[in-house]
Amino acid sequence: MDRDGIINIDYSYTYKIDEFKFVPYIFELVNIFALAGYKIIVVTNQSGIGRGYYTEDDFDILSEWMVGEFAKKDITISKVLHCPHLPLDNCNCRKPNIGMIEQALTIFDIDLGSSWMIGDKQSDIDLARNASIGTSIAIGDDNIKNASLSFDTIEKMVQYLQLNKGIL
Repeated sequence: MDRDGIINIDYSYTYKIDEFKFVPYIFELVNIFALAGYKIIVVTNQSGIGRGYYTEDDFDILSEWMVGEFAKKDITISKVLHCPHLPLDNCNCRKPNIGMIEQALTIFDIDLGSSWMIGDKQSDIDLARNASIGTSIAIGDDNIKNASLSFDTIEKMVQYLQLNKGIL
């Protein structure tokens, strides 16, 4: 899953704990997947590092805190992967390129065809396609194309999954 706009409200270049606000119902959503046996992996573009707005250490501190907040609710985030590069750097790790997924595959035994990608930008859904991830979920009001499912909010996705328990 993506981070900014999915796990936290996207205020642009979020890197401070006191500015990190969880999206309503994100814990419920992630718990549904965790209870179904999915590994929870965050893949996030973080060009603020490449732009010099914050450092790798700043990102790591915030990520450790975020993972800890999930752990307080008995939810394991298996890994947080990020791309620190600028869009013009043409790296393999910046979504929609599949470098972060390739990195996850070196760490975990993942069946991409049975996996889900949840994001709020076209690059998230394009990453799912490029990496042959089985199901892609678009969240928000943006006109995101080619998603398997789309929801206005995380809350609506939670409601959908609760009504369709066998889908996972």
